[in-house]
Amino acid sequence: MTFRIPIQVRSYELDALGHVNHAVYHQYGEVARVAGFRAAGCDWNELGEKKLAPVLLSTTVNFRRELRADEHVEASCEAKFGSGKSFHLDTVLTKADGTISADITCVLGLMDLDARKLVADPKAALEAVGFDAAVLAPGS
Repeated sequence: MTFRIPIQVRSYELDALGHVNHAVYHQYGEVARVAGFRAAGCDWNELGEKKLAPVLLSTTVNFRRELRADEHVEASCEAKFGSGKSFHLDTVLTKADGTISADITCVLGLMDLDARKLVADPKAALEAVGFDAAVLAPGS
């Protein structure tokens, strides 16, 4: 089962049209990514001690259905690692009735904060601080 976290739309997140402001979707994606990393056992303190930090390289939101005040959504988080320096953390925002409100695709890297460069194998570096990629695997 895919990792999910509930989110409730708050009135101050709305724009002049009465639906969630476009920038807030990025915040919802960040909520899912941080919660997903925690659920996968990533030790943020140890990551910081090793002078490593995830960095967002690109993000794309596809808006499908509007969200309005007091609606409840579930934000998923799925990690997809390949053989390079970057990886994907993707989020789908699903309304209570099962309608997809948006999907968010993010490309990240893991930066060595001293060298200011991406590490060659982000999955291995994350696993060294307790990250279990299987928790965020697609369809898990």
